[in-house]
Amino acid sequence: MKINQKVKLGDICTIRTGKLDSNAAIEGGKYPFFTCAQETFSIDKFVFDTEAVLLGGNNANGIFPLKYYQGKFNAYQRTYVIESKDGNKALNKFIYFSLRPFLDYFKSASIGAATQYLTKPVLDNLKINLPDIDTQRSIIDIVYAYDDLIDTNRRRIQLLEEAARLLFREWFVYFRFPGHEKVKIVDRDGRKMPSDWDYLPFTKIKIFKKAPLGVPVFTDIRQYYQTSEIDSTTITGDGKEVDYENRPSRADIAPRINTVYFAKMKDTDKVLYFNKGNSFLLEKILLSTGMVGFTTDEKYLGFLFGLLKSYEFVQYKNNFATGATQVSLNNASLKKIKVLFPKLNLVELYSEIVNPLLEKCSLLRNQNQKLVQARDLLLPRLMSGEIKV
Repeated sequence: MKINQKVKLGDICTIRTGKLDSNAAIEGGKYPFFTCAQETFSIDKFVFDTEAVLLGGNNANGIFPLKYYQGKFNAYQRTYVIESKDGNKALNKFIYFSLRPFLDYFKSASIGAATQYLTKPVLDNLKINLPDIDTQRSIIDIVYAYDDLIDTNRRRIQLLEEAARLLFREWFVYFRFPGHEKVKIVDRDGRKMPSDWDYLPFTKIKIFKKAPLGVPVFTDIRQYYQTSEIDSTTITGDGKEVDYENRPSRADIAPRINTVYFAKMKDTDKVLYFNKGNSFLLEKILLSTGMVGFTTDEKYLGFLFGLLKSYEFVQYKNNFATGATQVSLNNASLKKIKVLFPKLNLVELYSEIVNPLLEKCSLLRNQNQKLVQARDLLLPRLMSGEIKV
């Protein structure tokens, strides 16, 4: 086939959905569970054992996640599972790359008010370019080279942040910090802790200051990211361009340097940190009031990240979250969270080790942003045949 020959997606692919509710996810499950969220969850049972493209079919903001996977998995009842009917004519990975440039179109073609739905007829009738198999493979190789670099950087970020988390646990949960042999462990109010540490409300720790809400007047255009567009410690959504006057009411956080923000909603583990490595973002983005931030001195930033990212803090947050429709922390419940706070020299020593790791993570994310921009500029030109391969 020629590069400019268009075919309907429904003619070359089977398009079906999963059968499960979105709350069927199981933490630590054996198989991936694809829903309409940007993050991929897990589950203990699989239904599909195939190579497929996964496309979320509903989203409050019309941001439909698009993923590729090969193996055993399960899917939510509004997640489309798209497979080539004939692998000799259309490669699944090529279908995945072909759909990427249409994500903005899907947003405009969806229906619904509170929640936007991507209907199957939209997908069935979507026309894509389908070249011959050799050309498909060449395009896949070019685009995959970008994706491979991006994935490598993501894995490096995960390893560096996991190293920080594990060190925090070793020092401040298991009490195996430098010099621990000389420190007496006492039982204080039923809690074992080093005798010279404090147990106090998180909001009472003097080296951390709650970052205020409010956005200084700006005259340019900024990118607003909702909490749903954050996965773990990374912004994964495309955001929305806003100006000062017409921004959503929840777009009321301008990030600050040496500040860590976390999602207030229960059962979420979303944390963003701002340091020298990503300080250029401070005047380019806005965050949702679904986040809350705390600012500190640079020499304590690593510890603040480790604390807010710790399993213990997330559990405290879940325990004190309140609300009927949306269960999350408010100012009153935030004040109820109590944490162990070590001697300041340990806080500084831990941060001295972890801060360079977080700086490296910020630089790797910056690299990924540039790689994504370059890939996304190249992809539609490859798919249209404007660039020959």
